[in-house]
This record gives sequence, C-alpha cells and structure tokens, in this order.
Amino acid sequence: MSRAGVPALRVAMIGYAFMGATHSQAWRTAAHVADLPLRPELAVVVGRQSEAVAEAARRLGWAASETDWRRVVDRDDIDLVDICTPGNTHAEIAVAALAAGKHVLCEKPLANSVAEAEAMVTAAEQAGVQAMVGFTYRRTPAVALARQMVADGTIGAVRQVRAQYLQDWLADEQVPLTWRLDKDRAGSGALGDIGAHIVDAVEFVTGQRLTGVSGIIDTFVKERPVAAEGGPTAGAGLGGTAGDGFGPVTVDDAAVFFGKLESGALAAFEATRYALGRKNAMRFEINGTQGSLAFDFEQMNVLEHYDARRPADATGFTRIIVTEPSHPYLSYWWPPGHGLGYEHGFTHQVIDLVNAIGSGGIARPTFADGLHVQRVLAAVEASSAANSSWQSIPSDNN
Repeated sequence: MSRAGVPALRVAMIGYAFMGATHSQAWRTAAHVADLPLRPELAVVVGRQSEAVAEAARRLGWAASETDWRRVVDRDDIDLVDICTPGNTHAEIAVAALAAGKHVLCEKPLANSVAEAEAMVTAAEQAGVQAMVGFTYRRTPAVALARQMVADGTIGAVRQVRAQYLQDWLADEQVPLTWRLDKDRAGSGALGDIGAHIVDAVEFVTGQRLTGVSGIIDTFVKERPVAAEGGPTAGAGLGGTAGDGFGPVTVDDAAVFFGKLESGALAAFEATRYALGRKNAMRFEINGTQGSLAFDFEQMNVLEHYDARRPADATGFTRIIVTEPSHPYLSYWWPPGHGLGYEHGFTHQVIDLVNAIGSGGIARPTFADGLHVQRVLAAVEASSAANSSWQSIPSDNN
C-alpha cells in the first residue's frame, strides 16, 4: 500500500478509450496493493474533444484533462507519459516525450512501421529514461510461471511451439469500420493487434527470439458499413453503430505464419478475428524434450503441464491452478483459489514499471523488444506479399 512521504510519479495518459480505461484502473490500483518506491499520481488525461475527455477524467480518476498532448509533454510537472492511442500516433508522441525527459509507457504494437519503431528506440537510448511497451499478457501469472518452468528446465529443451490468438468480433460482416480496420491508423489488422501478443508471449516464455518467418495474411471482408459518428464503443475501435454507406477494409482479418526460434525450434502462429465462439483465446503450447506446457487466456488462472518423465500408467496433463502466493504476482492479491482477471496484468505492468523507475533497473519489455516484434510483423507481411517466401528477422544487440 502507499505510504506517507513517498514521492509522487506524476502521470499523463494520452487516449482514454478501451486501453485508456484499463491503464487508468492500473494506475489507480497499483500503490494500494504493492509497496512502491513512487506513488502514481493521475495528473492529466488527454483527448481530442474537450467535453468527452473531461468526462473521461471524472470517470477514470484523473485530476485534469487536456486536448493537446504537446502542451502536456512540455509540462515540468509530468514525469511519465502513457500512450494509449492508435498506432499512427505512437512514434510522434513517444519521441517528443522522451526528448522532454519523460518516462514512456506505450501500448503495443510499438509503432506502425519498423522505421518508426527504430526512431523510438533511438530516442529512448538518447533520453536514458524508462521506455516500456505494453505487452501485458506476459504479466498474467500463469504465463510468467510458464516462463519460469521453461527457464528451470522443467520441460527440457524446447522443440516446437504453437500459438493462437482467436477472436470473433468481426465475424459479423455488418460490424462497421473503425480505426482498427484502417491501415493508415492501425498499421495492420489481426497481425499487429493480436498477433503481436502471441509473438511476444512465445519469445518471453521460451526466452528465445524468432530468427525468420514465412506466412500469409488475408482480408475476408473487403468492405464494411461506415461507422456512425459517436456511436457506441466506436472510440475503442471494437465495434460501433453502422452509419450510411460503405468503405474499404485496408488491414488483414487473419494471419497464419510459422518460424524458427534461435535454438532451431519450430513455431507456428495464428491470429484471427473470425473464430466464431472464441472471444479472447490467447493460447500457446510449448513442447520440449521432457514435457509440455499449455495455456489459454480464456482460462487464465490455469497452466497445464505434461511431465514425460512420469510413469506411463500415470501420464497426462496436470492442471496447475495458478493462485498460490508463491506464483508470480500472486503475493499482491487474494487467498489461493480466488482467481485474477484481465485487468490485473495492467496493474502488474504498473508495479514493474514503477519499481524499475525507483531502482534504476530496466523496465521490460523495452522499446528495443517492441522493435524486434515490429520486425517480425513486417517480415510476415513481406512474406505474404512474396508468395509466403522465407524472411529472415534482422538481429540486433539490444
């Protein structure tokens, strides 16, 4: 919990829709469950429409609102800028904030292009402050436990990985156009929005990066109704109300690709918004020489483990209920058996970031980690455009 006399960390958040709401909850909660070296202060939230952002500030717990992010970045009383806007704005805001000496938390994917991501990494290196990208699924306790078990050799050497991110919110062809379906704003569709998560999750759990990929992306529904201005949930980009006329969908609806990890292990990936019946099934299975691990976010408090060293008459997957205080992040929360939810990963993100700022450590995943994922996404797009040809992932020293 927060303590009297703990210095404040004054936060400005840019954007206040779906991700803004989750980040706000995390900033409000973190100091109440963890003993932090700095006390997050929700100083100001930024949006384009003055009345709407003022209402968001009241509802989400921010002390003030603003319509110009540039004025906020220039303020001396802001320590950290949290970017929760569409991808086409990430680079400009982050570079400006870093140049002003602010710590930066940026939603994923890091940018809309490799060039933008590279510029963000350079700005972070020059600024010498914390620059974290928001891959929050790695802070789900079961995912963090899977990483520990792989690192401890529990399943032996990794041989093969498969990962999926399955949603169905676009399966209805009458769902209208939003910014998430516009390449100029979103950068890509299922590939970047949810495919980026499974790339990061696989690399995080295995401790290895992808060295090359081959894949294909496709758009099933080429045009959709134009969204009515100000319709329900339109700001989040996850739906809305159809207006008059139709417009083109300029991003992918699904992506399927495979690759190799640094050890030579094979990895297969699928990201789609058309898997009817699947709402948020972020899944992976890691097969090793001595066993396997399996995870599905729709059962987020469970990790399955198969131990090949057990006697043949006692084999099968064991369900680990990841709610024990000894499990990653669980010491902050409830008695065993009282599961966590989607929002807790964002609280863990704030806790890790604030601890890194206080200690001078490195808040991961860094912008350099985000750049690597951006290179993977770009390689998948290039592969698809070239008849699924193999594309090597440039390595770096970060």
